[in-house]
Amino acid sequence: MAADTEPLEIILHLPLLCEDKNVPYVFVRSKQALGRACGVSRPVIATSVTIKEGSQLKPQIQSTQMAIERLLV
Repeated sequence: MAADTEPLEIILHLPLLCEDKNVPYVFVRSKQALGRACGVSRPVIATSVTIKEGSQLKPQIQSTQMAIERLLV
C-alpha cells in the first residue's frame, strides 16, 4: 500500500482486513514506486501478491513474504 495515497482513507480498511485474515502487509513511500514495481507506468495505491503452485517465482515471493513478516515484528 502506498503511504502517499490521497486521501489515505481509501486504503485504511486494508490493514484491518489483512490483520483479520493473518495476511502480512507493508506500506511503501510512493505510489509511483509501487506502480513501477508492478511493471506499469501509472501510480498504484495498493496491490497484492499471490503464489501460483508450480510458479518459478514461488521462492522469491516466499522470501519477500518473510521479509515483510519480519518488519511487522
